[in-house]
Amino acid sequence: MKKKIALIFGVTGQDGAYLSKFLLKKGYTVHGVKRRSSSLNTTRIDDIYQDPFLKKKNFILHYGDVTDGTAVFDVIKKTKPNEIYNLAAQSHVAVSFKIPEYTSNADALGSLRILDSIIKLDKKIKFYQAGSSEMFGRVQSFPQNEKTPFYPRSPYGVSKVYSHWITINYRESYNIFACNGILFNHESPLRGETFVTKKIVKGLCNIKNGTQKKLYLGNIYSKRDWGHAEDYVEAMWKILQYKKPEDWVICTGKQYSVKQFINLVAKYLKLRIRWRGTGLNEKAYLDKIPIIEIKKDYFRPADVENLKGDATKAKKLLKWKPLKNINYLIQDMVEYELN
Repeated sequence: MKKKIALIFGVTGQDGAYLSKFLLKKGYTVHGVKRRSSSLNTTRIDDIYQDPFLKKKNFILHYGDVTDGTAVFDVIKKTKPNEIYNLAAQSHVAVSFKIPEYTSNADALGSLRILDSIIKLDKKIKFYQAGSSEMFGRVQSFPQNEKTPFYPRSPYGVSKVYSHWITINYRESYNIFACNGILFNHESPLRGETFVTKKIVKGLCNIKNGTQKKLYLGNIYSKRDWGHAEDYVEAMWKILQYKKPEDWVICTGKQYSVKQFINLVAKYLKLRIRWRGTGLNEKAYLDKIPIIEIKKDYFRPADVENLKGDATKAKKLLKWKPLKNINYLIQDMVEYELN
């Protein structure tokens, strides 16, 4: 039986790394697209990297960028994939307010460039578009599922809504197997250091070790549905194995505030913190010394307060469910930082 070929845009990110490893275990040949830079930026995939001069390889990297239509077309033409996973994005919500034009170019038009290449090269290619719970923004129903209207609150969220609808448009217009996965927050030891969960875990580990004195955060009352990235990449794969192309919410169905996440990390590290004050004056103390402070600079211009998903459809039809709860997630992230 001929090995399946997968092409992953955004292969060096958290999800790209976990998905690559998952697909390799499934027997795929995996091609990954990474942007060229002066640094290698392959830390997350160093354990599966293969010498480019080996004759028989099952993991191959290509230079490219979803903002470059020619590069997108060429890499799809060269690799002839059975499945394409678009995980490439400017994925930091707060940063999207600073660079909205680039965010739109990468996160919205990037998916269009891939879809357009598919219909020109091979309509049999299956396509997965990475959506986000940030598309729900100012939530219109609770919990959020596949029928919940979108109300994005950032350039990132707006760009993801465009990608969602252009994927549906191309699916219906050209009869291709194109799907959206609306993934709620999913974390891991491989999470980027500017994301709040990683920032909290790394900061509190450093405070415990005496290498950092204070952690500065923004809105600690935002509520999120946090899962583990390893569980979620399995869902991506299952979405493309389903009998027909559809759109799916992937989540745990459990909700925690940022403050609750902080308290769980502190508890695991045996840091007995105490909160005092309100608003911008709220602080967390350890032995009467403030170690966490709230800074207005870290608040978004428009925030998303209350996300909690409903993955009933995925559980029923894909037979998918999250296996790793928030306590496992925190243990995994903390132990990675300490070791």
